[in-house]
Amino acid sequence: MPAATRAADALIRSYQRHLSPRKGFTCAHLVAHGGTSCSAAVRGIVGRRGLVRGAVPTALRFVACYQAALLLQQSNVQGVCCCGGIPIPFRF
Repeated sequence: MPAATRAADALIRSYQRHLSPRKGFTCAHLVAHGGTSCSAAVRGIVGRRGLVRGAVPTALRFVACYQAALLLQQSNVQGVCCCGGIPIPFRF
């Protein structure tokens, strides 16, 4: 595995362990569709395809998460965010 891919994996893993549990909201794609969170999905994409070849699938996942956030915003579900404009503060 190239160094850049290992570094990206380490950053995502660190986000999942340290920041994600404290942020106070859940991935919109996970809430709307089930399966995995965006961070887990992107970690898998980068692990399988590498950083460069995984860029387009990663962008598509974030677009899908944004669309899920818009869908959930219309249904008044609280505590969900990703790329959408839902202002939910971090908890520290």
